[in-house]
Amino acid sequence: MKLSKLNRDVHRWGSMLVIVPFAIVLGTGVLLLLKKEFDWIQPPTKRGSGRELSLSFDEILAAARDVPEAEVDDWDDVDRLDVRPSRGMLKVRCRNGWEVQLDSASGAVLQVAYRRSDVIESLHDGSFFHDAVKLWVFLPSAVVLAVLLVTGIYLFVLPYLAKWKRRRRGLGR
Repeated sequence: MKLSKLNRDVHRWGSMLVIVPFAIVLGTGVLLLLKKEFDWIQPPTKRGSGRELSLSFDEILAAARDVPEAEVDDWDDVDRLDVRPSRGMLKVRCRNGWEVQLDSASGAVLQVAYRRSDVIESLHDGSFFHDAVKLWVFLPSAVVLAVLLVTGIYLFVLPYLAKWKRRRRGLGR
């Protein structure tokens, strides 16, 4: 089998193997690039009044409990806290996908919004489906995509290489 035929076959069948994971990664990658541009993807960060965190953990939890959408009863319902001293606020990111932004000085709720960027990111890396999918579908797809890159470059350069060889043979006579 000639190398050019093997490359075409690898390129053709490899692209069929990775088309679905690649489409997911491409689509979600575009959304993640635009997450700061669209409030629907990720809520904008508001500004608070202070420059230091003057709230205790108990006060933060109490403020989050007062927001019905957050569905916070205790710290197990909180995914993470994101403190932004320069903006005078902190984000309480809840396990159910909601984000509560609080003024770091007063504890007042600045904004409550659903945060889709985390779901989009988990789709992007394959962990949304299952960790096994991440390792056994998305990772091999990335390797196949790297092979497609190499075979694609070869297939692109091949006609130019053949033309160059023909010219060289013609000039050498």
